[in-house]
Amino acid sequence: MADPTPAGSSGAEADVATGRPDASEIDRRAKDVVARVLARAGTALQDDATAGWTDYDGDQLEVEERSALQRVQGLSTELSDVSEVEYRQLRLEKVVLVGLYSGSGPARAEAAEISLRELAALAETAGSQVLDGVLQRRGQPDPGTYLGSGKAAELADLVRATGADTVIVDTELSPSQRRGLEDVVKVKVIDRTALILDIFAQHAKSREGKAQVELAQLEYLLPRLRGWGESMSRQAGGRVAAGGAGMGSRGPGETKIELDRRRIRTRMARLRRQIKDMAPAREAQRHARRAGHVPSVAIVGYTNAGKSSLLNRLTGAGVLVQNALFATLDPTVRRSATPDGRVYTIADTVGFVRSLPTQLVEAFRSTLEEVAGADVVLHVVDASHPDPEGQLTAVRDTLRDIEGVSRLPELVVLNKADLAEPETIARLRTREPDAVAVSAKTGAGVEELQERLAELLPRPAVEVDVVVPYQRGDLVHRVHVSGEVLSEEHTADGTRLHARVDGALAAELDRAVAL
Repeated sequence: MADPTPAGSSGAEADVATGRPDASEIDRRAKDVVARVLARAGTALQDDATAGWTDYDGDQLEVEERSALQRVQGLSTELSDVSEVEYRQLRLEKVVLVGLYSGSGPARAEAAEISLRELAALAETAGSQVLDGVLQRRGQPDPGTYLGSGKAAELADLVRATGADTVIVDTELSPSQRRGLEDVVKVKVIDRTALILDIFAQHAKSREGKAQVELAQLEYLLPRLRGWGESMSRQAGGRVAAGGAGMGSRGPGETKIELDRRRIRTRMARLRRQIKDMAPAREAQRHARRAGHVPSVAIVGYTNAGKSSLLNRLTGAGVLVQNALFATLDPTVRRSATPDGRVYTIADTVGFVRSLPTQLVEAFRSTLEEVAGADVVLHVVDASHPDPEGQLTAVRDTLRDIEGVSRLPELVVLNKADLAEPETIARLRTREPDAVAVSAKTGAGVEELQERLAELLPRPAVEVDVVVPYQRGDLVHRVHVSGEVLSEEHTADGTRLHARVDGALAAELDRAVAL
């Protein structure tokens, strides 16, 4: 095991002469790190799939579908006539995790450990069984094998000892690093980006979501195509072929790997056209909501921060809630109302993660536009996570790339306050003075959150005081839905309304009164 130095480890057993821990102490610390990673404290998936549900979350029928695939021990699935997708459905990998960090000090080691815990949760969400983990301290990744030849050989021994069939590296590997590490460990090697893309592929449900994920996968795959043997050969022109052969020995116009690249580029172009063609339908829905002058709220945040649970608590939407990473991919839009009766829409969006693949950010840009079109951004943070500040930074870094989001009012919500340490809540409130601490599970703090939302949502611009004839009850209803009713009184001539409404509705009210 390489040289991890986790935060909080004691130096009591350090070498007295040098002040540095001896070999046995380093080995003990390394084992402690791996034990904590495998326990996945703070990001662990619950054994009880229904743990944490409330009546607001509905029946959650989709969870049963997602957990239906289980690994069966002792069965061989090494089939030669199945595709990679079919193979993944048959076989759930046993994996070993690999992380690398530079520099010294407990802060660097703790950040690396938190990242490796998150990688363990990602792997488990994808359906893998995590067997072991390795953290190495190294100044720069090795350009050939990422870890260096010696540590790669140690990793190969660990893979053989545990019976793992996959190694997952906690970063994005270059094609040469992945090939070099695979050649040493003799099992499949994937990186963090490929793992996240795999989870997205499993969870996407809508036609647009599936197209976005496939586009991101192809963009990732294109520079990583690998050929063997004849598929890598090039055309033999003139008398340059092996054995001096000339005419009659020339190869085909394209090798297999070149043909694969061309097919991938063609498919990517078709997917981009499909996603572009789907955009007007989503824009039409947004335009219809804007035409009704209904304010909108977009829920954003780190994956597994509790965004869907909060949506269910505020609206009773019953959308899927699962203690897993990237449980929500397709946006869900529901209606809710402020304490003073104003209606607004609230949208649940895809979660973010550290080092979110650029392919996904670009592919899901049309979905993330739901955030740019909102009036208020509800930024949900998991206050019980080991590194909530890191979550805040990761989400804001991603949102910064979306045009128009930076100008929107943001309300930070410290979710899972019932599980968080009071010291953590206090620390986050110091950093974010306007934040609201809530628990979507228990409902604590939700009333305060609704009041704060009501303050941030735009109010109708025109104040009216009119008597609406009783036969125009539709206008009274519209005032209640899209306006802000200050007072209401039933008179002999009709319903007297003192309210704030938008300009278009104010004009209609004036015309109704004039008649």
